[in-house]
Amino acid sequence: MGLDDPRLRASSSESDSAEALLVARARRGDQAAFGQVVRAHQRRVYATALRIVRCHAVADDVAQEAFVRAWRSLESFDLSRPFGPWICRIAANLALNHVRSPRSREEGLPEREDPAPGVDSPLGRLLDAEATRALDAAISELPAEQRAVFVLRAVEELSYAEIAEALGIPAGTVMSRLSRARERLACALRPLLGAGLVRRGGAA
Repeated sequence: MGLDDPRLRASSSESDSAEALLVARARRGDQAAFGQVVRAHQRRVYATALRIVRCHAVADDVAQEAFVRAWRSLESFDLSRPFGPWICRIAANLALNHVRSPRSREEGLPEREDPAPGVDSPLGRLLDAEATRALDAAISELPAEQRAVFVLRAVEELSYAEIAEALGIPAGTVMSRLSRARERLACALRPLLGAGLVRRGGAA
């Protein structure tokens, strides 16, 4: 079944409609309905926060706070749009605020654990882990503002307008920060790109 198969589009539309109904019920105070929405998105929200704050404990706190704020702001959510990008924007903004805070600078940012590799062969796992560590390290070296923009664009695939709205900055600033982030990552990953350990375009 191809990506353009009508059955895939229908399935996605049905999923969005079901989620919109859950959010509508949550607006009326149905905490069980909101719990279902949380469970559907908690891993994605946590991962978004983790890529920015670089600390598991802080990412967990950020994710929880993001859902609390989402619960309080459900009336402002457009039910015709998917919930995932909206909650991830909230989490990214909270994560960036944490990284900017004096407390965060005093504590430093612990390194995150390596994610589980997704390639089955031993050699594939080795190369995948090496590439993942290199990309992860390169992202961690980005300034916080560039890291947040890069995560929202390259990982969450948000539009420039959505990122600008989430972070409270002009779209032009989003583009310039993203451009600088990509340049830094390209320089950091150039040795691995030459060795073929990182797929070209993977950090774009």
